[in-house]
Amino acid sequence: MRMETSLSQRQELQLRLAPQILQSIEILQLATLDLKGLIEREMEANPTLEIQSEEPLREVASTEQEALPDDVPTKESLEAEFERLEGLNEQWKEFSGTYRPRAAAGEKDKKLEAMQNTADRSESLQEVLQRQLAELNLKERDVKIATYLIWNIDENGYVRYRIDEEFVKGVDVDPPCTVEEMLDVLELVQDFEPPGVGARDLKECLLLQLEKGNVDHRYDLEIAIVRDYLDDVVANRLPKIAKELGEPIETIDEAINFIRSLNPKPGRVFSNEQVHYVIPDVVVEQVDGKWEVRVEDAYIPRIHISKHYQEMLHTAADDPKVRAYVQKKITAAKQLMKSIEQRKSTLWRIAQEIVDYQKPFLEKGIDALRPLKMQYIADRVGVHVSTVSRAIANKYIQTPRGIFALKFFFTGGTTRADGEQKSIVAVKQKVRDIVEKEDKSHPLSDEEIAAALKKQGLDIARRTVTKYRKQLGIPSSRQRRKFV
Repeated sequence: MRMETSLSQRQELQLRLAPQILQSIEILQLATLDLKGLIEREMEANPTLEIQSEEPLREVASTEQEALPDDVPTKESLEAEFERLEGLNEQWKEFSGTYRPRAAAGEKDKKLEAMQNTADRSESLQEVLQRQLAELNLKERDVKIATYLIWNIDENGYVRYRIDEEFVKGVDVDPPCTVEEMLDVLELVQDFEPPGVGARDLKECLLLQLEKGNVDHRYDLEIAIVRDYLDDVVANRLPKIAKELGEPIETIDEAINFIRSLNPKPGRVFSNEQVHYVIPDVVVEQVDGKWEVRVEDAYIPRIHISKHYQEMLHTAADDPKVRAYVQKKITAAKQLMKSIEQRKSTLWRIAQEIVDYQKPFLEKGIDALRPLKMQYIADRVGVHVSTVSRAIANKYIQTPRGIFALKFFFTGGTTRADGEQKSIVAVKQKVRDIVEKEDKSHPLSDEEIAAALKKQGLDIARRTVTKYRKQLGIPSSRQRRKFV
């Protein structure tokens, strides 16, 4: 068998999207709140990014904290700390089911089992804590103190008030409870699930989760960062932390990422509250007789690249690793800001074209809504139709007539006898109006509704009327009939 080596050429066409393009596409699709979340996550991962108004807020919060002893936090200091750490706090993930404090794999934890045996999520945090308390063999006096503490833990899992002489008077025991006695019982409560419950501030909450974490692993570095460098984490001062702790920046970055995986609001695990926010991404207003569009960015953090890290590119010239790390992060930051600006520009142009086309709706109401296809807007703006589709996805516009999903304005339609176009939405509204005005003792059949529409210049088939009626949730004529 003879082996031969040869050289040949082959022409091949492949489509590959650069990471920058993929990021721009992803950001274009995001609604305002989702974009806010992405920016905050990027700030956590990229120390070169800063919020423009961050420094004054941090200075005020630091002053408030210095006015109080570290070991005696008050309700006001807890609120100030949450405000100061908001950028870090809000984006930390919900308590992960894969994180198992205190018990290694295979070990049984009675308190954890008590949580897992919960019938459903309707059980409150206080009930879960009370159930774990009942499993302990405590004196009646300690049970009363613990119960008092449990019912003074808020929905986030924090003790609401400063534990002082006034607070302990609320416990019905004789002789009266002392501050030292309550602090001892508090340590028992802080040993309950979920991890971090019963903390008096954010720092203590995180330390509780770290100090009582997995028995097979010690989190000494993470504990040191939380205990001594939480403000530096918020300010993205990773080089300072790395230098003072004598660890590589990469190691500090990994430790901080783990800290962010902890739950800053452990009590929320048992919250039944489900709130769905609708924040307009675009606002349209009439100014001097013209309909003007603006992209709503009040909720989006205004970011820029830290001067400190820009200067580091020059000062760290003798350290290739540090310089390469900083250069990589700055490049990523610039691309992020460029993608955000592109999203704003594209969304504004598309929304303005939609508003210009649907001006009759803004001035006259739903009956004047015109049929509209995405291809028309794409041609007007000069982009691909897929760009329009991504730009309007999950986004809302605030108008004088209310808040609408942008996709609401894209609808098929029909043409009246006089040539005027009517959107399907407008035709459905006509069907609804006809039904609302009918004689309820002799409701109109679908065929009669079609005849009524024809009198208004809309030639709609009976089966189409039936479809629209069902989509509107309107019962059949037999079901609508009233005999009294």
